[in-house]
Amino acid sequence: MKAVILAGGFGTRIRDDSDVRPKPLVEIGEKPIIWHIMKNLANQGITDFIVALGYKGEQIKDFFINFNERTSDITIDTGSGTTTYHRSTMYDDWKVTLVSTGIATQTGGRLHLLRAFLGDEPFLCTYGDGLANLDLTKLIDFHKSHKKTATVTATIPKSRFGILDIDQYGRVTSFSEKAHTIQRVNGGFFLFEPQIFDYLNESCTLEKEPLENLALNAELMAYTHDGFWQPMDTMREAEELNSLWNQGLAPWKNW
Repeated sequence: MKAVILAGGFGTRIRDDSDVRPKPLVEIGEKPIIWHIMKNLANQGITDFIVALGYKGEQIKDFFINFNERTSDITIDTGSGTTTYHRSTMYDDWKVTLVSTGIATQTGGRLHLLRAFLGDEPFLCTYGDGLANLDLTKLIDFHKSHKKTATVTATIPKSRFGILDIDQYGRVTSFSEKAHTIQRVNGGFFLFEPQIFDYLNESCTLEKEPLENLALNAELMAYTHDGFWQPMDTMREAEELNSLWNQGLAPWKNW
């Protein structure tokens, strides 16, 4: 199975970093978040990636073109001009296709432009800025079982605001900074059949008409994920992900 990573957005809510580099290259523990996403998927059997590029996409191309130099210890023989890569057991043996899909193209339009690279098999689709400890085997089994066009992962997000419980006298009886909300949201991990392209065009936003029409046609199913899930929309969230990594508590690390 192939995995599509939508990595072309502007990252406006993490602007102080995305002015310099695209959000998928914002680092967690000295590695870009897109590497963490791919590493997690690869350790569950998906090693063929198609990355939809947009804003500052040349930097993402540069990262992968120079991937061996960036991720390996190297010996350079200046006399012979040879370079030897000292790869550890952590070596990443991936196939990565990088496709320029336009600066301002919306998510559905980016996916539409990848059709020629995806063939006639189901594929995973996710964003280049979110991490989860999702069990891919269970997600794939669920998708196969219902035989619909699309599966969306549904998760319960943490609130960005403090949650107050207030009694009838106005007294705060409890306060929780990171309480979870009640309703589930799009967790950013999809499984699509090739028929998804019947719902896409060059100007659409995946999360609007395509998913809405799939739902109207009873072709969209939800896989519930109650484990760890965290998008990186703000610098605060980037700092929280780095804190988890630095403490050795990163739930998405399966290697």
